[in-house]
Amino acid sequence: MEEIIRTNHLTKRYGSRTVVDDVSITVKKGEIYGFLGLNGAGKTTTIRCLLGMMKPTSGEVYLFGQRLAKGGEALWKRVGYLVETPAAYPSFTVRENLKLFAKLRGLQEQEAVEAVMDKLNLNDHADTQARHLSLGNAQKLGLAKAMLHQPDILILDEPTNALDPAGIVEVRELLRNLAEREGVTVFISSHILEEISKIATRIGIIHRGALLQELSADEFEQLRQKRLYVGVYDKTEAAKTILINEGYPVRMIENGWLEVSDDRAIQQPERVAKLMTDAQLPLALLKVEEEDLEAYFLKTIGTKGGTEE
Repeated sequence: MEEIIRTNHLTKRYGSRTVVDDVSITVKKGEIYGFLGLNGAGKTTTIRCLLGMMKPTSGEVYLFGQRLAKGGEALWKRVGYLVETPAAYPSFTVRENLKLFAKLRGLQEQEAVEAVMDKLNLNDHADTQARHLSLGNAQKLGLAKAMLHQPDILILDEPTNALDPAGIVEVRELLRNLAEREGVTVFISSHILEEISKIATRIGIIHRGALLQELSADEFEQLRQKRLYVGVYDKTEAAKTILINEGYPVRMIENGWLEVSDDRAIQQPERVAKLMTDAQLPLALLKVEEEDLEAYFLKTIGTKGGTEE
């Protein structure tokens, strides 16, 4: 698969303080790359380096296989971005803002503007001045500007910030369709980890400037912890013995429940239920718990570098 974004040993320092520390990432065509980190971890600085808004202290950025410093104007025509607070002319309407930016990009104004407003459900606000938009619709206007010229790369810093639940779902489905159907490469940072888990095909975890881990959605599925919890009334030891005899690895946890980590039990908890029923051990609990991205992220930054102060 074609490599679209690459950094080689990207580093950014301010005096003695290292904000981005030797970060090497690769993003391929059509991927949605979720870039995760706490506030101050180095996400926005990395994004600014990707966009040429900030010169790294050392290391290189490549887009479409070209070194960023040598890419020129043609390269930027293929990139759309939204970084932090979206900017707009406050006294211009949504349509007027988009027409202006379309004109600056040399696009067919009416066609490009109407298409992007349709995609982001902004038609009802087309004649609203930017200063009167809600925070969520102002964010959508920023996204519309990023998408106006149908870029091959979208680099988005907290794109669902201030959106309501319906707006978050809209943006999620939009980005997924752009990646899957049009081959757009999406690089997205967010602190809403649940949302990233629903959309990202690859994930990078940055902490205190260092890239701790990169993994695909499939690799995350394999790595995240999954457990079946079993509780019975007053006969926990008997239940434990039955499960061990059936070949299930079992341990008793503090509250008296039994924890089973075997994939067979997790995928088919009804088999465990039948074992308990056949042994006349009434179930008080039978629950599968799967580690979510937030828990995995916190475990990763806690294990590799400590928690943020």
